[in-house]
Amino acid sequence: MMTMHKRGLLIVLVSILLLSIAVWMFAHLLPIRTATSSLVCNQSTSSGSGTTTVTTCPKKLLVFSKTGAFRHTSIKDAIVALRKLAAQHNVAADFTEDASVFAYENLRQYNAVVFLLTTGHILDDNQKAAFERYIEAGGGYVGVHSASDTEYDWAWYGKLVGAYFDRIHGHSSVTQATINVIDHTHPSTVILPKKWVRTDEWYNFATNPGRSVYVLMTLDETTYKGGVMGDNHPIAWYHEFDGGRAWYTALGHTSESYNEPLFLAHLWGGIIYAAGYERSVS
Repeated sequence: MMTMHKRGLLIVLVSILLLSIAVWMFAHLLPIRTATSSLVCNQSTSSGSGTTTVTTCPKKLLVFSKTGAFRHTSIKDAIVALRKLAAQHNVAADFTEDASVFAYENLRQYNAVVFLLTTGHILDDNQKAAFERYIEAGGGYVGVHSASDTEYDWAWYGKLVGAYFDRIHGHSSVTQATINVIDHTHPSTVILPKKWVRTDEWYNFATNPGRSVYVLMTLDETTYKGGVMGDNHPIAWYHEFDGGRAWYTALGHTSESYNEPLFLAHLWGGIIYAAGYERSVS
């Protein structure tokens, strides 16, 4: 009888332990899973002060991945990821490397244009003029990683993206580093941890964009080798420019990036910002 009693007691203790583990997982892991996809379309959130923020997704995007110099092998992975994100949020998206789409009458149908891992010279003078007109009319721009390694001789574009890639000091190897998220109020950073540790290729920039843009994240250069910008190393930012909106992230070199829930939330949040929520191009 004593043995049966001990066995019964053991079963009860194990059951309590398993139940406790299940409760802990529900309380701690479920919010994390929810957070990585919290930027959903047509979502209203209210603050304690009574302010309501409505997040409305763009109606249509243009994703442009033409390269005139180095071509990232991760472009195909990035396109797959953006197709999935657009479908999940019921957003129409056109994907192309055909620069002839840069005609104003065509561009005006899009809430934002994503320069996805572009490099080098990709637009002719007429196409540049059409894109400038599009931004001036209230269009949105998203630059991903090597979008800052694009169109060095187009001064207007340099101001739009915020800073060019530093062709002298270059970038690090693909390595782990710590990102300081300094603004958690933006759609692209709202769910990110204060210290975001991840692996990527880390750019240096020819100039520090901090005086002309709103910096969202900086790199901690003490956590990796290859940084030359010191204590103030911006790595993602946004600003209103010439009538439109621009958002840039230097993240996204690796194929693995496009399977990271936090990076994808960061990217989609930037697209939401650039698209201007319910703002349309005139």
